[in-house]
Amino acid sequence: MGKDKLRRFEAIKSFDNVHEPVRDQLFKNTGQWNKNVFMNSGKLVLELGCGKGEYSVGLGELFPENNYIGVDLKGNRIYIGAKQAIEKGLDNVAFLRTRIDFIDDYFAKDEVDEIWLTFSDPQPNKPRKRLTSTLFIDRYRKFLKPGGLIHLKTDSDLLYESTIEEIENNKYCLLDNKPDLYAFLEQEEGHADHAVFSIKTHYEKLFVNRGHKIKYCCFTIN
Repeated sequence: MGKDKLRRFEAIKSFDNVHEPVRDQLFKNTGQWNKNVFMNSGKLVLELGCGKGEYSVGLGELFPENNYIGVDLKGNRIYIGAKQAIEKGLDNVAFLRTRIDFIDDYFAKDEVDEIWLTFSDPQPNKPRKRLTSTLFIDRYRKFLKPGGLIHLKTDSDLLYESTIEEIENNKYCLLDNKPDLYAFLEQEEGHADHAVFSIKTHYEKLFVNRGHKIKYCCFTIN
């Protein structure tokens, strides 16, 4: 492991906005995120597989009345978003370092209002590991409020198409579907969600520069 990664792993231990639960131990914030961490009653929004936390930080800036938690296992990436949130004074942005496989351990029934999946691994050889597979949707169902939104933003045709298939097969409610997001935004410059859609992750910038179409959909599961 490089020295810079080691430095970042050590640094996040001192960040008040980064939480690293220990498996098999009771996590004090489960069901109490707004009370213990944000100390308000704002909407709670997760960015799963957040990487450097671009959406958590970007949304936190746009909507200071809401609370955002970026979730990822890689501490060296979380470090970047957590540090930005601190520097920007974003008390409504926090990070949880854990595997998404255990996500339902850290949130209680009806605690979460929305989920963002931003450029998740499409898992071409492991469809059950896709973050919109039935396996993961059933985990989200344990803590997502009725009518809670799930947003997917991706460059992957495979992940996008498999998600649309999951929505249709399981009779979820598809609320929005943009197979070419930026072509849509060019035509609808005054769209209400233009600022939200314009937040770009590190990987998204790479994909756009390579000419990849960015896909977006939003749906509910109950």
